[in-house]
Amino acid sequence: MQFLRSLVFTAFFLVFTFLYAIFFAVVSVFLPLRLRFALARNWSRQLLAALRAIVGLGYTVEGVENLPAGAHVALMKHSSSWETFAQAAILPPQAWVLKRELTWIPFVGWGLKQLHAIAINRGAGGAAVRHLIEQGRERLDKDGLWIVVFPEGTRMPPGQTRRYGVGGAAVAGATGRLIVPVAHNAGYFWPRRGLMKRPGTIRVVIGPPIQTAGRDPRDVNEEAQRFIEAHSGPP
Repeated sequence: MQFLRSLVFTAFFLVFTFLYAIFFAVVSVFLPLRLRFALARNWSRQLLAALRAIVGLGYTVEGVENLPAGAHVALMKHSSSWETFAQAAILPPQAWVLKRELTWIPFVGWGLKQLHAIAINRGAGGAAVRHLIEQGRERLDKDGLWIVVFPEGTRMPPGQTRRYGVGGAAVAGATGRLIVPVAHNAGYFWPRRGLMKRPGTIRVVIGPPIQTAGRDPRDVNEEAQRFIEAHSGPP
């Protein structure tokens, strides 16, 4: 029965997202950026509500008081597909850092561009970091958006991690912004592979802001990683 519920939600997720992307691509042309993000947040909340109703999988958020005023950089655990859409409902208005191939998807890619997502060529090495810093500065200063980065670069199995990419910390350091670590254990409920999704409650923990001024981005990453991995354990 749980597999059937998971299958139904997956079908809903794909169809709803595709149709919403078409709707968004049309109406976003006439809307300012903040209202575009409001529509993206509504998409996220609708999916989260469907996930709870169909699969029995909800979430809680701890540490909202740790979100500082202004626009900053969030480093978020990446262990599932869940956080790729839940981030819009959990964090302040934001620009997503993502692989450029996603912007090539019909309608979806157009919507991502309308949300001022930062598309990165992950094979470009140092050039990709420089591009991220340049685009990140514009999103933070001009658009007033947060930057959300998955520093592991790819979804990791529950209980595992890898060396964090330096991009998010480099953007924060170059712009004088804070790093906010965001941990969660979604991977234990919604694995990175397969259709099965377990019922339960995902725990999201927003950590205290980390200062970046005058610090090596690698040291900032290590501090953020310690917090995120310590708070991303099993339910």
